[in-house]
Amino acid sequence: MVSIKESDEALVALGVRLRQARLGRDETMQLFAQRIGVSVPTLRAMEQGASSVQIGHWVRALWALDRLPDLAAVLAQSASPLDRARQYEAPRRHRASRRPA
Repeated sequence: MVSIKESDEALVALGVRLRQARLGRDETMQLFAQRIGVSVPTLRAMEQGASSVQIGHWVRALWALDRLPDLAAVLAQSASPLDRARQYEAPRRHRASRRPA
Protein backbone atom coordinates (compact mmCIF):
# COMPACT_ATOMS: atom_id res chain seq x y z
CA MET A 1 0.00 0.00 0.00
CA VAL A 2 1.31 3.45 -0.91
CA SER A 3 1.51 5.93 1.91
CA ILE A 4 0.36 9.51 1.64
CA LYS A 5 3.99 10.60 1.91
CA GLU A 6 4.95 8.42 -1.08
CA SER A 7 2.08 9.70 -3.18
CA ASP A 8 2.94 13.31 -2.28
CA GLU A 9 6.56 12.69 -3.24
CA ALA A 10 5.45 11.19 -6.56
CA LEU A 11 3.33 14.27 -7.31
CA VAL A 12 6.21 16.59 -6.48
CA ALA A 13 8.51 14.59 -8.77
CA LEU A 14 5.91 14.73 -11.54
CA GLY A 15 5.64 18.49 -11.08
CA VAL A 16 9.41 18.86 -11.31
CA ARG A 17 9.45 16.89 -14.56
CA LEU A 18 6.61 19.03 -15.93
CA ARG A 19 8.56 22.19 -15.14
CA GLN A 20 11.72 20.77 -16.73
CA ALA A 21 9.77 19.82 -19.87
CA ARG A 22 8.21 23.29 -20.08
CA LEU A 23 11.56 25.01 -19.62
CA GLY A 24 13.13 22.60 -22.10
CA ARG A 25 10.70 23.99 -24.65
CA ASP A 26 11.61 27.51 -23.55
CA GLU A 27 7.99 28.37 -22.69
CA THR A 28 6.97 30.82 -20.02
CA MET A 29 4.43 29.79 -17.41
CA GLN A 30 1.94 32.19 -18.96
CA LEU A 31 2.34 30.75 -22.47
CA PHE A 32 2.21 27.12 -21.35
CA ALA A 33 -0.76 27.75 -19.06
CA GLN A 34 -2.59 29.35 -21.96
CA ARG A 35 -1.76 26.41 -24.24
CA ILE A 36 -3.25 23.89 -21.81
CA GLY A 37 -6.19 26.07 -20.82
CA VAL A 38 -5.38 26.71 -17.17
CA SER A 39 -4.45 29.75 -15.11
CA VAL A 40 -0.85 30.47 -14.13
CA PRO A 41 -1.64 29.66 -10.46
CA THR A 42 -2.99 26.26 -11.55
CA LEU A 43 0.15 25.56 -13.58
CA ARG A 44 2.24 26.64 -10.59
CA ALA A 45 0.28 24.18 -8.43
CA MET A 46 0.92 21.43 -10.98
CA GLU A 47 4.64 22.16 -10.98
CA GLN A 48 4.68 22.12 -7.17
CA GLY A 49 2.92 18.75 -7.04
CA ALA A 50 -0.39 19.86 -5.56
CA SER A 51 -2.82 16.98 -5.21
CA SER A 52 -5.81 19.26 -5.82
CA VAL A 53 -5.11 19.70 -9.55
CA GLN A 54 -7.65 17.98 -11.78
CA ILE A 55 -6.39 15.08 -13.86
CA GLY A 56 -7.81 16.71 -16.98
CA HIS A 57 -5.25 19.48 -16.61
CA TRP A 58 -2.50 16.88 -16.52
CA VAL A 59 -3.88 15.20 -19.63
CA ARG A 60 -3.81 18.50 -21.53
CA ALA A 61 -0.26 19.14 -20.31
CA LEU A 62 0.85 15.74 -21.57
CA TRP A 63 -0.82 16.48 -24.89
CA ALA A 64 0.94 19.86 -25.16
CA LEU A 65 4.28 18.15 -24.51
CA ASP A 66 3.58 15.40 -27.07
CA ARG A 67 3.60 12.86 -24.22
CA LEU A 68 -0.05 11.78 -24.21
CA PRO A 69 0.84 8.17 -25.15
CA ASP A 70 2.74 7.97 -21.83
CA LEU A 71 -0.60 8.14 -20.04
CA ALA A 72 -1.50 4.67 -21.31
CA ALA A 73 1.42 3.25 -19.34
CA VAL A 74 -0.03 4.51 -16.05
CA LEU A 75 -2.60 1.73 -15.91
CA ALA A 76 -1.25 -0.55 -18.62
CA GLN A 77 -3.07 -3.78 -19.15
CA SER A 78 -1.54 -6.68 -17.32
CA ALA A 79 -0.21 -9.53 -19.39
CA SER A 80 -1.24 -12.26 -16.96
CA PRO A 81 -3.67 -14.85 -18.33
CA LEU A 82 -6.01 -14.34 -15.37
CA ASP A 83 -6.28 -10.62 -16.05
CA ARG A 84 -6.89 -11.23 -19.75
CA ALA A 85 -9.68 -13.67 -18.89
CA ARG A 86 -11.27 -11.16 -16.53
CA GLN A 87 -11.53 -8.50 -19.21
CA TYR A 88 -13.92 -10.73 -21.15
CA GLU A 89 -16.19 -11.50 -18.21
CA ALA A 90 -19.50 -9.71 -18.04
CA PRO A 91 -19.46 -7.10 -15.30
CA ARG A 92 -21.24 -8.14 -12.13
CA ARG A 93 -23.98 -5.96 -10.80
CA HIS A 94 -23.64 -4.82 -7.24
CA ARG A 95 -26.61 -3.66 -5.26
CA ALA A 96 -26.99 -2.27 -1.83
CA SER A 97 -28.48 -4.61 0.74
CA ARG A 98 -32.14 -4.20 1.51
CA ARG A 99 -32.77 -2.39 4.69
CA PRO A 100 -35.88 -2.94 6.73
CA ALA A 101 -38.32 -0.08 6.43
